[in-house]
Amino acid sequence: MQFDSQGLIPAIVQHARSGEVLMLGYMNEQALRLTLDTRQVTFWSRSRQSIWRKGETSGNVLRLVDIRQDCDSDALLVLAEPAGPTCHTGMPSCFHRGLDGEPLAERLPPSSILTQLSDLIAQRAAERPEGSYTVKLLDGGVDRIGKKIGEEAAEVIIAAKNAAPAELRWELADLLYHSLVLLAQQGLPPEEIWDELRRRHS
Repeated sequence: MQFDSQGLIPAIVQHARSGEVLMLGYMNEQALRLTLDTRQVTFWSRSRQSIWRKGETSGNVLRLVDIRQDCDSDALLVLAEPAGPTCHTGMPSCFHRGLDGEPLAERLPPSSILTQLSDLIAQRAAERPEGSYTVKLLDGGVDRIGKKIGEEAAEVIIAAKNAAPAELRWELADLLYHSLVLLAQQGLPPEEIWDELRRRHS
């Protein structure tokens, strides 16, 4: 590892599942060692000149999944699972403003919506809010969810046959949502599907 003259190395934190870039911090050797030992992402605070474990006061910790170094060994990529928003402003990512300083609603990458939706489905399954459509699907089990997937798949085909892009977009979104509900009901993380796709691609 190539630490700078102050004994620090920049550490970019990325959501391990969605790929969203969450924050940039700095680590010294002690912070890196603590991160590896505790599996809680820990930094060196340049303003306080002290070790700082992310979320030690807010509870919004970053659970370590993996760490990689770049080709020059002078920067780290920290793959982590966030427990709540990463930014002190309450936003999921520190990178939520454009160059004009205005906040941006869209999270990057756009495909991260799949992880966000999967997390929301898991939250619904755990909290069981009254009137939730997702909870009704889960309560109906494979039969109810499978019926909806069959209906949505047929509607996707019809939309494609009709050469109706807006309709196709709508129906494919429905199909993806219901498929994610099925994965949750079966206890199969979406990441296992991505892994299978990667395996086939390679």
